[in-house]
Amino acid sequence: MGEFLQPWHLMVLFLVFGGFFLVPAIFYILTLQKALNQCSPASRTMEPGLVWLLVIPLVHLVFSFFVVLALSKSLANEFARRGIPNPDPQPGQAVGLAMSICGCCTVIPLVGFVAVWAFLVLWIIYWVRIANYSRQLTMLPGAMPPAGI
Repeated sequence: MGEFLQPWHLMVLFLVFGGFFLVPAIFYILTLQKALNQCSPASRTMEPGLVWLLVIPLVHLVFSFFVVLALSKSLANEFARRGIPNPDPQPGQAVGLAMSICGCCTVIPLVGFVAVWAFLVLWIIYWVRIANYSRQLTMLPGAMPPAGI
């Protein structure tokens, strides 16, 4: 009958689990990029394309801190530039930093099991929050025109 676990079984498992995590990660990164694109170049503290560095394994653990801080500052700058009152002076920063810290803790034995669940919850909260800020900038005066116009 052969071995129970063939090499192609491992490849299928890798693709299924990789796709399970990669697809949401791509949509998450697109949301971050869109939020940065909604900010005028003068307000940005990071170029929108740099968020794609988050797909690099292990690099994302450290780079997520830079993205959270830069995105928060860029959004705050843009809200101020447009004269939009924002109840959060550092948009998304607190939940983003908590998410990044939990992300780093996932690699610690024993702690990682709890940290991964906290990370997933905070990741979703941060993602929704940034999407809402981006939507807010899209609908308010001073919105950036779509690219190519």
